[in-house]
Amino acid sequence: MTLTTSLLSLAAGAALLGLVTQLPVAPATWLALPLLLHASRSMPPGLGTLYLWIAVYAAFLFGNRGMLPFGGAPYFGANGALATTLVLPFLIDRLVASRTGGLTSTLVFPMAFVAAEFLRSRFAPPATWNSLAYTQYGWLPLMQVAAFVGIWGISFLLGWTASTFEWAWARNFDWPLIRVPVMTCAAVFGCIIFAGGIRVAAAPTDRPSMRAVALNAPLDIFEPGEMTKIASGRVSPAERPYLADKLARVQSWFLEGSRREARAGARLVAWPEQNLLVFAEDEPAFLARAQRLAADEHVYLVMGLGTVHVGTPLPFENKSVVIDASGNVLASYLKSRPVAGWEASVMRRGDGRLPIVDMPEGRLVTAICFDADFPELMRQAGRGGADLLVVPANEWRKIKDVHAQMAAFRAIENGVSLLRPAASGISSAVDPWGRVLGMSDHFSGGDRTLTAQVPIGHTATLYAKTGDLFAWLCVVGVLAAVVGRIWTDSIAR
Repeated sequence: MTLTTSLLSLAAGAALLGLVTQLPVAPATWLALPLLLHASRSMPPGLGTLYLWIAVYAAFLFGNRGMLPFGGAPYFGANGALATTLVLPFLIDRLVASRTGGLTSTLVFPMAFVAAEFLRSRFAPPATWNSLAYTQYGWLPLMQVAAFVGIWGISFLLGWTASTFEWAWARNFDWPLIRVPVMTCAAVFGCIIFAGGIRVAAAPTDRPSMRAVALNAPLDIFEPGEMTKIASGRVSPAERPYLADKLARVQSWFLEGSRREARAGARLVAWPEQNLLVFAEDEPAFLARAQRLAADEHVYLVMGLGTVHVGTPLPFENKSVVIDASGNVLASYLKSRPVAGWEASVMRRGDGRLPIVDMPEGRLVTAICFDADFPELMRQAGRGGADLLVVPANEWRKIKDVHAQMAAFRAIENGVSLLRPAASGISSAVDPWGRVLGMSDHFSGGDRTLTAQVPIGHTATLYAKTGDLFAWLCVVGVLAAVVGRIWTDSIAR
């Protein structure tokens, strides 16, 4: 294979990677990885790795435009780090799999790919963002893998399919040579898709349900930047009355909207993250109003609420407050995982324990926005046998689709229905198998309220019990492969 052909393969793979980073088009991922792997294996080791890193870096620079909450030098640095973590599995594959034969050689890349994604999610600020598993949203049979081994199983299948295809490609698709690895991969993949389809088809349809509503914020009260200024605690005494009046209007908007939906039959009303702000000294009076409304209308409230302590080093409490139909406050949860940058600089962090509260209909658990990008944190919902997960969110236009899609995997992993009221994003309701029950786009015209009949009932999953065991096994597996190769080379010398 000539260098020109390798570079063409690299360019095509990088272009598809950039595409799926910006728009999660599921088939493109299955093409991107084999093309990148083929280029990596066919180019000279040192120069090839450099070319691969440059191509992947360019893909992420394009794909993450508008997706990351910062620009300038941090943007280029973050994409550089991301490119490095993605190139590492290709480098490990080149060093190990190229000198290993048969079926075993096809397993090195997927293990390294999972290990890189998983360790990045655990030890880097973006959590599971940019995991290619999320690009498979919408393919329900494949998404069911998350119920057993998390999204890492999907990443493994993406990597294994790529390495198997490349193994066959490098041998000119000579069937007698490639038969065992290809048939093994195809058989496992086919069984997984078949079992996933059966799991979705066999999902119960007779469970009790709850009419749930996700409200959205009014668009015409605040000037651009005002809510950020308030949440940052940068309010002067002269501005206080003017801004307090605006906050009071938003508070009344949500309370009256909740009353309206309760009288229309809603059993639970949820509010998005951070759109309802209240000064700390005004919070008790506001909560009393919310409690009276819940008791009067016999409705549950899950309120995304931002409490502001003006003039303190960390002025912002990002909360999800649960009030039952008798007006009792069941939980007040502080967001545990702030987004790096502005939010982390102003927010008081929670302790990482998700509250699980009992209702007559079932068990409810709540988290907030970026929390849901951490599968291990959200596994508390599955371990606690929750029936409904409510995740108030607040995002921006560029990430609205992919972030809502990412949250759907948490529902599958933990066997729980998901209600996600989102400001500046996609409000959604999803069942424990990832099926969409309803969606509402903040940026669409007309009423942006989401109403859905949400099934209540926990579905036990293996992932809720074993967590990221599969991912850790991939980490151990790739370390063993690397150590084994080093050991073999030392003996050979």
